[in-house]
Amino acid sequence: MKFFIDSANIDEIRDAASMGVLDGVTTNPSLVSKEGRNYRELLDEILEVVDGPISAEVVATDKEGILKEGRALAAIHENIVVKIPLIPEGIKALNVLSDEGIKVNVTLCFSPTQALIAAKAGAAYISPFVGRLDDISHDGMDLIEQIVTIYDNYAFDTEVLVASIRHPLHLAQAAEMGADVATIPYSTITKIFKHPLTDSGLERFLSDWKESGQQLI
Repeated sequence: MKFFIDSANIDEIRDAASMGVLDGVTTNPSLVSKEGRNYRELLDEILEVVDGPISAEVVATDKEGILKEGRALAAIHENIVVKIPLIPEGIKALNVLSDEGIKVNVTLCFSPTQALIAAKAGAAYISPFVGRLDDISHDGMDLIEQIVTIYDNYAFDTEVLVASIRHPLHLAQAAEMGADVATIPYSTITKIFKHPLTDSGLERFLSDWKESGQQLI
């Protein structure tokens, strides 16, 4: 499974990258707006930190606008993946962009049929939002299982990118189901390391070592 960070904060991205397990980055207009920085400058900085797919989202909602913005974003760097919303105009633009060899991440997916049409139109990635489904009393992980099954049935090349991950259990379940990518908020990445037995075990090891009077070096 590939690990992406879902963030536009360069400090968070740098810290995650320093772990040596980060494969890419996803951003969106909400994340970028929180940073209060020039979008192009921010993308350039992210590209310097992470050598992998960087999803940059369009804000246009009409086909021609999406095509214009998508082509401009793709021209910045070969690692840029154009992120577009799963709406009819977005699918129309996706079909054109994919034919031009531009990788597209289709976002805001909430149903298996949405995922199916995005794959047929040539999406490189599909981003189903599990946490937002959980918020309205639906099991978001059921959607991941459905999409993985459908894509396997028809050998689609589209990668399942699990988004809106809220906690480590989402990550574990996505991995068990065979999802290709998980894009994880920084706050959730830090939670992966948290376990009471890890904490208590380390505390015991260090206490015993100190009491022994030993010197490591």
